[in-house]
Amino acid sequence: MSKLKIAIQKSGRLYEESLQLLKDCGIFVNNGKDQLKVSVENFPIEIMYLRNSDIPQYLEDGIVDIAIVGENLLFEKQKNIKIIQKLGFSKCRVSLAVPKEIETDNLEYFQGKKIATSYPNTLKNFLQQNSISADIHVISGSVEIAPNIGLADGICDIVSSGSTLFKNGLRETVTLLKSEAVLAKTFQLSKDKEDILEKFLFRIKAVLKAKNSKYILMNVPNNKIEIISKTLPVLKSPTVIPLAEEGWSSIHSVINEERFWEVIDELKEKGAQDILIIPIDKMVI
Repeated sequence: MSKLKIAIQKSGRLYEESLQLLKDCGIFVNNGKDQLKVSVENFPIEIMYLRNSDIPQYLEDGIVDIAIVGENLLFEKQKNIKIIQKLGFSKCRVSLAVPKEIETDNLEYFQGKKIATSYPNTLKNFLQQNSISADIHVISGSVEIAPNIGLADGICDIVSSGSTLFKNGLRETVTLLKSEAVLAKTFQLSKDKEDILEKFLFRIKAVLKAKNSKYILMNVPNNKIEIISKTLPVLKSPTVIPLAEEGWSSIHSVINEERFWEVIDELKEKGAQDILIIPIDKMVI
């Protein structure tokens, strides 16, 4: 039987969350960084731990079938591969930053300046689109130190919280692109591997849907059931259970995490009481 080969970063910010996603999908890995290739017993998948920068090329060549990788890396490497699912973790952005004493946020500051980066293709394309001519210095690591040692007037790098920039006397000015972890695939998948991928994607979507939703229970006067039900948009219809106390019912439903507090306020205003919120482990719709 065919096995779907998935590439995962062997170290770094994507490693732990990638393995956690597999675990949430019911795919249990018995070992980790010590082996570069691992077979999984309970699902037809084989894990390959690769250096992050190598993953796009392995995908394009069909050495691996799918990969969990950052959008920013795929944008930078410009390989012929397809993003099939955003995963919602390891969110960051590729941004320009300058020494904190520089007061302007205007992109024109970089006209004729030196910029240090480990994302030369991303930066070059962005500067060309905005008619900015700058001298790009490619650095493989520790980009933040470049302005402090006189190598550059600013940098272009990934930013998450911004704490690293702050520690190095820099501040973020312009965002080139926003990024998160994605599931990407090669264009060389066979039919049987596409079938396995479809089953894997089904599990991933069930996990992601659950993380973005909350199970909600509340007590409601019977004459408020209809109006409160219209405030609960996630499922087709809420579950209504009569209470022992006459004239009251318990309503069960699901609400979206993004609208959580907004929905709670609406429910209270419309008469809901004793509201309970419960995390959801998986959600299959």
